[in-house]
Amino acid sequence: MTSTSMPLISPSVRNGYASRKSGAILKASVAAFYLCFLGNGALAIENLPLRLCADPDNLPFSSDRAENPGIYREIGNAIAQELNRPLTEVWYRTNFGKRATRVTLLAKQCDFSVGLPADSDFMGPALIFSRPFMKAGYALVLKKPATVSSWADLNGKAVAVQQNSTPQNFLATKDNITMVTELNPEETVKAVASGAADAAFVWAPSAGYVNKTLYSDSFNIIPVDGLGMQWPVAVAFGKRDGALRDAVNGVLNRISAKVDDLKVKYGFPAGEPVTLAEGPTPVKEAMKAPEVEPSTAKSAPGPANPAVKVAEASESAQTGGAPADSAALTPPQGAASDSDRVREGKEVFNGTCSHCHGPDAVQAERKIDLRLLHHRYKDRMEEIFFKTVTDGRPTKGMPAWKDVFSQEQFVSILAFLKTVQTD
Repeated sequence: MTSTSMPLISPSVRNGYASRKSGAILKASVAAFYLCFLGNGALAIENLPLRLCADPDNLPFSSDRAENPGIYREIGNAIAQELNRPLTEVWYRTNFGKRATRVTLLAKQCDFSVGLPADSDFMGPALIFSRPFMKAGYALVLKKPATVSSWADLNGKAVAVQQNSTPQNFLATKDNITMVTELNPEETVKAVASGAADAAFVWAPSAGYVNKTLYSDSFNIIPVDGLGMQWPVAVAFGKRDGALRDAVNGVLNRISAKVDDLKVKYGFPAGEPVTLAEGPTPVKEAMKAPEVEPSTAKSAPGPANPAVKVAEASESAQTGGAPADSAALTPPQGAASDSDRVREGKEVFNGTCSHCHGPDAVQAERKIDLRLLHHRYKDRMEEIFFKTVTDGRPTKGMPAWKDVFSQEQFVSILAFLKTVQTD
């Protein structure tokens, strides 16, 4: 189980969608399917399969098990039924965040993806989004009947967090709270169940699902509002699929009761997120529905996300703590001045690297804080950067990225990192 986004993201990828050979067979089948209707005039679009991008092993969001398909897969099926179109799944592991979206949705392997964060920083204009159909984010988990109304309530307590998450970076600023770091949402909640921690601060949908399926609803799940804590969740499409986006917008109201039922089925916590005293500044603007262009427009740009964020919204989410104020940082000599390159580097970084190194490179653990590259390596910063991203550091868990990103993308990532360096 992973945390959307955003989230969120570097185990080996199991590509569950068709191989090149089976892809060719699929194309031929679709072509034959099309031709059989030519004699009757035109092909009825509702007879074409609607292809859903889905992760085969990412509950409570999606799975390839018929008896437990996951909330996003069930929402995708409800959308397809409302549009009178058959549904087929295109399977791909989402561990690499935005990369999973690039090689599926943006590569036209599938038509839509349910559950991406409708946020302006999530893959820019390459994607367009439906209106949000729900919101998701982080929550505090406490044994019933315990609750919390301010961060001061956790002073002197041990709080479990998932490694390299927004809560970990946020709690690093709290001197009176002891962190217990775990690898995944299940282990984070388990720390509370075992008494190793007094509370957990974890991705709420995952916490709710674990609470329902493993602990018989033993915990209070309290969604927490704040900077980087909550995200609008929507359906995503390629930027040229405005007509399909408009059609989906037209059915979301009709399936809203179904979505509510599914949230209960999969244990999603109910109630609005709460703002705890002494916590991050609430983010209200992020929850507004994105403005979308009608499909008749010349082009259909996305809203001005990640998950990843996800982070990647996302999911990543898909993403710790308040983003660094880059205006307050002094870039080392030679920092890139090309704003487009910096912007591209930031997007690539947040889509893949933020899972370990923090969104916008904000990371509480100094040993993987990339804002300290210049501090550590001085004039060798660029040399060390390119060697590391090209060859990786396998013994330290850093994969080689030379077969994933181009040299130009590496240059863009470095340009972004130069803007956040601090000594």
